[in-house]
Amino acid sequence: MGRRRQGEAENGKATAEAAEQVVNESRTDRLRIRAAWMYFVEQMTQNEIADVLGVGRVTIVRMLAEARARNEVKITIESELLEIVRLERALEKTFGLQQALVAPLSDPNADPIPAIAAKTGMFLSDAMKSGMRVGVGWGVTLFHTLPFISAKSLTDFSVISLLGGVGVARRVNPAEFAWRFAQIFQGDGYLMPTPAVVDSVETKIALVERCGLQEIFAMADALDAVLLSVGGIASATTFSRGGFLKEADREALLARGAVGDLLFHFYDRKGDLVDHPVNSHVMSVDVDRLRKAPIRILTSGGAEKTEALLGAMNLIAPTVLITDEESARRMLAAHGA
Repeated sequence: MGRRRQGEAENGKATAEAAEQVVNESRTDRLRIRAAWMYFVEQMTQNEIADVLGVGRVTIVRMLAEARARNEVKITIESELLEIVRLERALEKTFGLQQALVAPLSDPNADPIPAIAAKTGMFLSDAMKSGMRVGVGWGVTLFHTLPFISAKSLTDFSVISLLGGVGVARRVNPAEFAWRFAQIFQGDGYLMPTPAVVDSVETKIALVERCGLQEIFAMADALDAVLLSVGGIASATTFSRGGFLKEADREALLARGAVGDLLFHFYDRKGDLVDHPVNSHVMSVDVDRLRKAPIRILTSGGAEKTEALLGAMNLIAPTVLITDEESARRMLAAHGA
């Protein structure tokens, strides 16, 4: 029995190591193809590519040589990642992003959330470092990233929930996501113990000043990164069922040009906040504070969120965008139109 259990443990360890090796190889392949695309198609110098990808020039030289050795570079770049890389580079150039990550879909009509969540989880596994202070939003996409994030222990790592809503007993809850995200990295979690939306500006001021929320908002002034998702105006009915937003309010927002929300800040296609009381009644960190973070990660996708994503490019000016290939195509087409 003991030997059998030991054998099972060894097999489990070997399986985990093999899976990790596959993931690492996939990331290396993707980086190599991006380097080849930039060098042979965009005619960028090796130093320029090194700056964009955040690696040394020697690494770029090695990757280009390996791409040629693998016959990935002939007259064109031959790889199943070619179209994905083209979309990523188009998004980066069109919207001024530091990095775009596009998740492939098995079918154009497939639910994009699992693919986006997996891509986001792998990105966060590498991007989160010791000493960081990270503000997080909420949503179905963000919640589904959790199984794809590799757990590790980070020192002096803090996670701040950017939105109230702890009183709502639902799985997709701002507090639940922030707390679980902090646990993955064994960091400290700071929650906003308020409803997502209150009845008046006076109530909001009272909660901030009298219930110890000043610390949360002060921490939001010095964030190293923010992790956010957007909601389309059609999906705002989800909030209605949770008691956050009345249907009449949603219809009024729609009539005033709202295309989506970010932390319950409703905005139009240009990225301007719409004129509606909900934007001043929401218990969340304001957009100006979010834009101060040097790393602004936006992860979202879906046919109903095209306009919301386009507006968010101006509203929050993300440095990193993670989406699916169909959403990427729709964004580029709509921006061109």
